[in-house]
Amino acid sequence: MTDNQDQTATPFDSAAFLKTLTSRPGVYRMIDNTDTVIYVGKAKNLKKRVSSYFRATGLTSKNRVMVAQIAHIETTVTHTENEALILENNLIKALMPRYNILLRDDKTYPYLHISAGPFPRIGLHRGTKRKEGRYFGPYPSAGAVRESLHLLQKHFPIRQCDDTYYQNRSRPCLQYQIKRCTAPCVGLVSEADYQKDLNHTILFLEGKNQQIMDDLSQDMTAASEELDFEKAAELRDKIVNLRKVQERQYITGDQGDLDVLAAVNRDGIAVVEVAFIRGGRSLGSKSYFPKGSSGSSAEEVLSAFIPQYYLGKNVPNEVLVSHQFDDMALIEAVLKTESEHRVTIRSPQRGAGVRWMKMALTNAEISLMQRLSSRSNLLQRFEALQVALALDEMPTRLECFDISHTRGERTVASCVVFGLEGAIKSDYRKFNIDGITPGDDYAAMNQALTRRYTRLQKGEGKWPDLLLIDGGKGQLSEAKAVMAELQLDVPMLGIAKGPERRPGEETLFLVGREGEVDLPPDSPALHLLQQVRDEAHRFAITGHRQRRAKARKTSPLEGIEGMGPKRRQKLLKQFGGLQQIQRAGVEDIAAVDGISPALAQKIYDVFHDEK
Repeated sequence: MTDNQDQTATPFDSAAFLKTLTSRPGVYRMIDNTDTVIYVGKAKNLKKRVSSYFRATGLTSKNRVMVAQIAHIETTVTHTENEALILENNLIKALMPRYNILLRDDKTYPYLHISAGPFPRIGLHRGTKRKEGRYFGPYPSAGAVRESLHLLQKHFPIRQCDDTYYQNRSRPCLQYQIKRCTAPCVGLVSEADYQKDLNHTILFLEGKNQQIMDDLSQDMTAASEELDFEKAAELRDKIVNLRKVQERQYITGDQGDLDVLAAVNRDGIAVVEVAFIRGGRSLGSKSYFPKGSSGSSAEEVLSAFIPQYYLGKNVPNEVLVSHQFDDMALIEAVLKTESEHRVTIRSPQRGAGVRWMKMALTNAEISLMQRLSSRSNLLQRFEALQVALALDEMPTRLECFDISHTRGERTVASCVVFGLEGAIKSDYRKFNIDGITPGDDYAAMNQALTRRYTRLQKGEGKWPDLLLIDGGKGQLSEAKAVMAELQLDVPMLGIAKGPERRPGEETLFLVGREGEVDLPPDSPALHLLQQVRDEAHRFAITGHRQRRAKARKTSPLEGIEGMGPKRRQKLLKQFGGLQQIQRAGVEDIAAVDGISPALAQKIYDVFHDEK
């Protein structure tokens, strides 16, 4: 087994790595040739942040020395930048990388603490959690915590004063007079009534109570209708700040020690992403690429991987897996015997485990994409493609076309380009298709190919060695007609999906060869064709969505199926605007009344569509 970056003596190929790096938020770890982490950083946009270390000028002397020692870089994607910040802190404390000097201090993230006793106080807490009571957090911003404490105090009048001050009062303080406290210090509230307010506070901090959000939203609407825009803006800011303190932190939870294993197998390569959760905190993840896994299912990969990985090692009490497999109970029993403590292997169905698993699967997909795009792997696949199609020379430039529309609306054709270095995104093209019968994919393909290769005849680009068409004989016939009209001789291959649309069941048609091209499911040549076809499909869908949204000239929310006017209005009120919706996680959105998890995922995807 090997890690997600091969340990070699060759210099780090930053250009190749950056081509495959995601633009999502997360944490990156720079590692030297002794497999030691030398730097951990966070980023709102991983691609943009990591790229800044490899620019020609403007680096500090420390960064120049650090970059020269990089052997490879590992990344962990998170849901939000706030989570990346917390994960970065966890990793730095665990790994102590030598170039993270500025962050080597005892600063901790703030918590909200509710003390024990008959009349508990609520306040901001830093440091070790030695005091009795309940802790909520950690949270990324002390300012947001203080502002939210102030807001919570208005709606849930729980005392915030220090215990020494509280125990020595003989009359109510100013907080009671302005209705921010019920004065338990002098007995003006019963323990039962105080407990009701305390329970409401806890429910809210647990994300189980939306009443305060509804109240603020109604107040904001009323202020707007009365043309008191200053008050409305003030209420909007309070909603935003309250959302910050309520924001769910997926990187730190209430669970103990566990590992999360997510397996993904595609295009002949399998990856197992192992995420480490210790004491309820995520310490990052690592990718493993088992050898000899081509053609195996994810279940088979996990079944073989787990005993090899854990036997002879410390095993956590719980192991979450992305797929259930036949001998799961047997492996669980063996690990229990070897480790001499309880070990549970399960596939999570709800709660925090599902969130951990989604994150592990996301990182597995990204690691797999990086491996698929590696130069050595691509060269092998291009060579296999030449043999499979009996071409005179190895193709070094592939172009693939796909069509995307919604019931014929705003049709877009995509053209993606692949070479021995992987995706050549600078040569990608999108074509807005007009003047055809809505839904006529053949006419759309004809128009896109005509426009593309007319330009190439004028010297506006490079010619492909092989033209791929996402479609069957009909689309391929259109391509042949265009090439005949333009008097061009380019090898063409049609890729039609199988009856169940499962990978490995595609039907291939090569122009000039009778019958179908038969490639086995584990063929490297077929894996390359699938990779290019899938990228053309993704690029076409992205272009179509962008064109449709631009044509409608409305809020991005209006293009989401299932988002009626009432739901849009409620969502905007709850978050205080589109900008705050954009920074929210899926579960934050799903917490709004009337927004299902599936609809929340659609909303999230609109604002976080990979380019």
